[in-house]
Amino acid sequence: MKKFENQITTTMNMGLKSMLSMLKDAVIGKENRKPAVPIQVEEFKADEMISHAAAPRITWFGHSAFYLEIEGKKLLFDPMFSLRPSPLPWVGTKRYTGSLLRKLDDFPMLDAVIISHDHYDHLDYPSIVRLKDKTARFIVPLGVRKRLIKWGISAEKITEHSWWEELQYHNLMLACTPSRHFSGRGLHDRNATLWCSWVIKGPEWRIFYSGDSGYGPHFKEIGEKYGPFHLTIMECGQYDERWAAIHMKPEETVQAHLDLQGETLLPVHWAGFTLAYHEWTDPVERAIAAALKNEVKIITPKIGETVAVTAENVPTQPWWRI
Repeated sequence: MKKFENQITTTMNMGLKSMLSMLKDAVIGKENRKPAVPIQVEEFKADEMISHAAAPRITWFGHSAFYLEIEGKKLLFDPMFSLRPSPLPWVGTKRYTGSLLRKLDDFPMLDAVIISHDHYDHLDYPSIVRLKDKTARFIVPLGVRKRLIKWGISAEKITEHSWWEELQYHNLMLACTPSRHFSGRGLHDRNATLWCSWVIKGPEWRIFYSGDSGYGPHFKEIGEKYGPFHLTIMECGQYDERWAAIHMKPEETVQAHLDLQGETLLPVHWAGFTLAYHEWTDPVERAIAAALKNEVKIITPKIGETVAVTAENVPTQPWWRI
């Protein structure tokens, strides 16, 4: 079985000492690791037709799932809308909003679903099955195509890509770019499929999505090759010193945004599930502080809120504190 590797050495400290410390954190760890009450989702209504001339609009659904309208195209990234990111639907942490699967019925026909990697919190079987008849193309990193075919997606609708490979899709150029992470959905498929970030470039607009990633030199490489970006959608959450190589701390998220030559930063990979030991609001609070220190424009929309990339009154209200 082919095994994929990161650009630079990437290890996770998962020895006995770390495992014992994780057990301790799970039993007597920090409070406020999840919201006291379920998070309310803003009413979402997607347009069937969108203008090529309109500024891009983005709707974030918590964690890393987001819907992007850009230059006339409708793209859905990492659509994990189920209750739990788990191989068993009754096991594991629950989504802060409750299941969002019914929200997928509100989507129009999609031009593409785009996947960053195969972990359960990004690639979700019930969501993909629900989307299969309303999606023209599935765009995935190497190795993921085979899994989607098993799930009933027509092979002709799926393209898979390696790092630095570019795909011209209608009026958009999509580039599969590196991230620093790993893959796998079971005991025997570790790193059997590729993980990636994505560049979305049209005639007028450039957007970057980090996928899951530790900090590394790839951000500067991507910025030099494809930047500057009007918007970066960056991982910011589920970090820990024990796995610092594969998930960025918020301060690294802001630095990566600067490396990419980004204009506006949207932090994601938080407010969905409890997959680490920090407080659930720690990612956004620290990202805001780091953005202010570095004079970075940051937006913090509510879950389900649609935002125009060029909006003058961008959402910055601390809705998570209420």
